[in-house]
Amino acid sequence: MEIEIIEKDFPGLYQSADQSSIKEQQKYFIGIATYLVLLFIAASLTYYDDIVHEPVLKIVSAILFLATLSIIIWLRVSKPHDIWYNGRAVAESVKTRSWRWMMKAHPYELEDNTGVIKHFINDLKTILTQNESLIGKIGLQASVEEPISNTMIQIRNLDRNERFEFYRLKRITNQALWYSKKAKFNKRQGALWFWVTVLLHSLAIILLLCNIQHPNIKFPIDVIAVGASSVLTWIQAKKHNELSSSYSLTAHEIVLIRAEIVSIDNESDFSDFIINCENAFSREHTQWFARKIE
Repeated sequence: MEIEIIEKDFPGLYQSADQSSIKEQQKYFIGIATYLVLLFIAASLTYYDDIVHEPVLKIVSAILFLATLSIIIWLRVSKPHDIWYNGRAVAESVKTRSWRWMMKAHPYELEDNTGVIKHFINDLKTILTQNESLIGKIGLQASVEEPISNTMIQIRNLDRNERFEFYRLKRITNQALWYSKKAKFNKRQGALWFWVTVLLHSLAIILLLCNIQHPNIKFPIDVIAVGASSVLTWIQAKKHNELSSSYSLTAHEIVLIRAEIVSIDNESDFSDFIINCENAFSREHTQWFARKIE
């Protein structure tokens, strides 16, 4: 029977950190998007109030601005952004360690099952200890799931050629496809938001020129300016262009590593190969994380 490995086959710490990271990422972007939308609506109501002079619009605008202030304070205090990246760092570290263990790569090449299992579990404890800020955020799943699943044991028990073929298909190929797909997605999104910014700036310029011709007409130039600033803030938060370049570079690096495979004659060579691959997989995330916390 062909062995398949899915997310739930990795250690409970990986699953918990991964879910926590995804949850906090969603909270962060929902917070940013809500802030920008409310800011734009408040600016629009302020513009409209200058025309119709309705006191209630001033009250609504004030409430909306208060809401945007509350969102800023919430993002500052709860720090979903930090938890998102710390969780991702833990998840990726655990996943890399898991693949090394399954492939019998250094430092898990020993045949002594008891010793190598203990070593792996101690490494997971170290990863968690180094990220104490996540404790209480990743839930209880890390403590109730087995650190080593039956699937992981099955893969480790394969002979070297079978492990190599499994790693090539399930790890290298999957990672190359994932990074390639993400690079294309972020490139498209970056281009989309770029043209939205161009459109809003062009509209603002047109309205300014119209205002010269018709000085008595109040054009929503300030509202358009807020909209353009909001789009720029969103672009800076999502960082599509940087992610596209980073993912594309990693995808090409993975393809080159895969092309270097000629033959693996012993466990030592295989271990070195696994380590090189895992370093390539984690390099993009490590560099991106470092840029985020600068």
